[in-house]
Amino acid sequence: MSAKETLKRNKTKLIEVLCGDHKFILNKVQEKKLITLREYNNLRSINKEHVEGHVIELMDKIMNKGEKTCQNFLELLQTDDVAETYPDLEHIKLQDVLPKPVPATSPCSADMVPEAKRLKKDEVYELNSQPVGLCLIINNENFHSLNERRGTNKDAESLADVFSWLGFKVLMCKDQTRDQMEQTLKLFASLHDEEKQLQLQELDVQEWCGRWLPAPQQPVRHGDAFVCCILSHGSLHRVSGVDSQPLAIKEIRRYFVATKQPALTGKPKVFLIQACQGDKIQRGVLQKDVEEDSLTSIPEEADFLVAVSTVEDHVSFRHPIDGSWFIQSVCEQLRLHCPSGEDINSILLRVNNMVGQKEGSICVGLKKQAPEVKFTLRKKLILSPRLT
Repeated sequence: MSAKETLKRNKTKLIEVLCGDHKFILNKVQEKKLITLREYNNLRSINKEHVEGHVIELMDKIMNKGEKTCQNFLELLQTDDVAETYPDLEHIKLQDVLPKPVPATSPCSADMVPEAKRLKKDEVYELNSQPVGLCLIINNENFHSLNERRGTNKDAESLADVFSWLGFKVLMCKDQTRDQMEQTLKLFASLHDEEKQLQLQELDVQEWCGRWLPAPQQPVRHGDAFVCCILSHGSLHRVSGVDSQPLAIKEIRRYFVATKQPALTGKPKVFLIQACQGDKIQRGVLQKDVEEDSLTSIPEEADFLVAVSTVEDHVSFRHPIDGSWFIQSVCEQLRLHCPSGEDINSILLRVNNMVGQKEGSICVGLKKQAPEVKFTLRKKLILSPRLT
């Protein structure tokens, strides 16, 4: 059965379900570029007395665009966030028309060979350790004097899911003050020192094994890569502890420079930071249609990637249930493009584009967000799903 025929047969049921939150599905359809911005604005502003009228107009628009758009719409309906918003979708039979995924390493085409296979050995970071490395999540939700960061646990679990899928050992520290954050980061920067293992017990570190466990189940050791995710309030170039005291992002990097932590020298260190960098709100603009040579050393500041959820001076948006725009986009793009061997920089470009399409207001262009990525990586960093 074609995708268009499937939508036609289930149209009444789909309209009934999607009426539960018609604005959400309209925004998701526009994010996935199944409709143009002009069509989105027209659909959003149509004068219908009942919600059902809005959903009917959207369904008709999708079906009139042809088989490919209908297929993409069916796939959208089965993504996690849509399924969670409309749980009754599971009672509608939509799966039969979805194509089976093609393996990323299909021998049928040289174009399908993952990028890591085509690169020379010295052009890509080698990730051979088991686990690949540590992923540390500092998740600050409850502050002494600032607002609770509702939705941050959704971000933490999404990050834990995707990085454990990519072969990392995922650890989390919850609700840390500025000094506790500093202690934690310095400790992880020096885990090559055996004495530091004992100090982990004092930090209330939790390990992700499909759920949060109260303590690491095995000794904590660095692998071939390190990922640090900090979810908190923040200000310009800083992240805040739950005591509202700031910790400079550049200081966080300095804990991990090559001269101070040999366990990670020459290895990629990725920092994903979800925090406001000011109180300004970004606006949107509507488009019209459319050194010295050295043989044996590396710079001590090499091999870093720091991705911050927003540019300096501006706020970063977070949904109280669904999580933040930035972290949820990172997790979605990693899941979509790591299996095909795409490198982390290219994936973060996709994240920037995805976040940039989101709207924080019913008025187009009134509340926008643009993440910022800086890096000193010397090679391509390609993360791949690991069999478990």
